[in-house]
Amino acid sequence: MAIHEGGCSCEAIRYRITEPPTYSVVCHCASCRRANGATAIAWITVARAEFRFLSGFPQPHQSSLGVVRRFCRTCGSPLTYENAGSPDSIDITTATLDAPEAFPPLQEVWLEHKLSWQPVNPALAHFPRAMTFAPPRGDP
Repeated sequence: MAIHEGGCSCEAIRYRITEPPTYSVVCHCASCRRANGATAIAWITVARAEFRFLSGFPQPHQSSLGVVRRFCRTCGSPLTYENAGSPDSIDITTATLDAPEAFPPLQEVWLEHKLSWQPVNPALAHFPRAMTFAPPRGDP
């Protein structure tokens, strides 16, 4: 597996993943929309042991019970999502990767929260709520 890196818009924060993601999705949930200021957000999920921040100190924010989102305190870029119910994994905003095309989404989730005017990608699997686990595409 090639190492993949990414970071925030101002480059104050850099991170690295050392294994391919276990999941790659686009989320339409209201919480993600509000936290990211977007109609939907693409996430990859990796084993926590395969992720680390290389530089900078992301600001944590407890966005709901058991959920911590981290973002750059300088530029505001959303970076990660951590759920206490899944302590061995971490979600990373796909678009903050240096090469986000490496891990295209396989599913769209939380479609019951989708904005009515936001189209879905017909090539992806669709789920009204949380993701149904599917193997990710391999590292190119």
